[in-house]
Amino acid sequence: MNWPRGSDTIARWIALTIVMAMLASLLLNWLFVELAGVWAQPSLLRSGVLERAALATQIIEAAPEAQRPLLARAASAPNFSVRWVAGRNQLTLPPGFDDGFQDDSGLIEKLFGEARHLEAYDPEDWPPPNADRPYQLLVKLHDGSWLEFSARYRSWGLDPEIRLGIIVALALVASLAVAWVATRRLARPLESFAHAARRFGSDFRAPPIEPLGPREIRQAILAFNTMQAQIRHFVADRSQMLASISHDLRAPLTRMRLRGEFIDDPEQQRKLFRDVDEMQGMINAALDFFRDDARLEPATPFDLAELLQTLIDDYRDQGIDIPYSGPTKLVYLGRPLGLKRVFTNLLENALKYAKAPAIALHTDPRGILIDVSDQGPGIPEQHLEQVFEPFYRLEPSRNPASGGVGLGLSAARAIAREHGGELHLHNHPEGGLRARVELPWN
Repeated sequence: MNWPRGSDTIARWIALTIVMAMLASLLLNWLFVELAGVWAQPSLLRSGVLERAALATQIIEAAPEAQRPLLARAASAPNFSVRWVAGRNQLTLPPGFDDGFQDDSGLIEKLFGEARHLEAYDPEDWPPPNADRPYQLLVKLHDGSWLEFSARYRSWGLDPEIRLGIIVALALVASLAVAWVATRRLARPLESFAHAARRFGSDFRAPPIEPLGPREIRQAILAFNTMQAQIRHFVADRSQMLASISHDLRAPLTRMRLRGEFIDDPEQQRKLFRDVDEMQGMINAALDFFRDDARLEPATPFDLAELLQTLIDDYRDQGIDIPYSGPTKLVYLGRPLGLKRVFTNLLENALKYAKAPAIALHTDPRGILIDVSDQGPGIPEQHLEQVFEPFYRLEPSRNPASGGVGLGLSAARAIAREHGGELHLHNHPEGGLRARVELPWN
């Protein structure tokens, strides 16, 4: 059912689901009663006894009294017996009879005529010890004698408890079927929403989400699309601002270097050039950290194990042997250049501040784990999180003169989080540092 988009809300859809489940349950039960007669116990009006009894009554009543027993036996059949008795006291009957079968008086009057006394007994009217439990119809003839018509109860008929169980089961099936269809309709736009949100986390250029589903979900999708556009504009504005800062700062630094050429004191000139180079390095590092090249890189499937092997081969060409443990192939959906930058930063830190770096790649139910470990001095526990702050340098245990400006770990954690993962540092009990990159399964 398609409602106007303005009125298609979750509350109305839930109400429609309940109504549709009830209607489907009633429909299945009606089909069970009307069409599945081999499992249902029909009433006397639908058992076929009345039609056969009306015809036999006309024939037997028109015959002489002496021939009526013979005609009754002749009208009998394997599943339908007819007996003529002179008085009602000759019949064995249950204590009560079905007085509701004459509700359709028009049909009875049409079959038997007016002023005809009839008594009917359903199988449920007989007490439990009676094994036959037939349909039984008594017709009083005009001379006061009686005709007894008995139709055997269907052997395939079900007890009332079983019929009730089938009706309840059909109601449950109908409700579950309607609920499944309704929940799928509600879940589909939510699944698309969640998938698009995850994609935006790994692909900055992901397209907006098409607003589908009930009104509340569409409003959430539109709000997400607006937020996504605002983030894009913010990053674009930040990139433009940083480019301007880069241009404005490099010009005076260049002038300072040119003016330093005219300084006669070599020592002062060396200090000035050192400060200029340090400022230039800080500007370049800051621009590398804040640029959005990694974000603009599209996510693509690649072999993560092969990327790590390529890094190891590059260092091996420089005479540095880095052990590797893990699978030879592991396909992952992400940004290979960004992750390569993460592992390069971690390996460079291990080579600068420690010794014997190693890489281990393994998986668990939570995701993919990449460990870059070394055998260096480690980091004091109280500084394990501070080293991720931009421009933070740990002077007691790391040599600032041989390192950068304190942005490598910040950039590495930012890229890991953009993949939906995390970067942590841990000290080994036996010494050394372990940097663990956690990446979720795609």
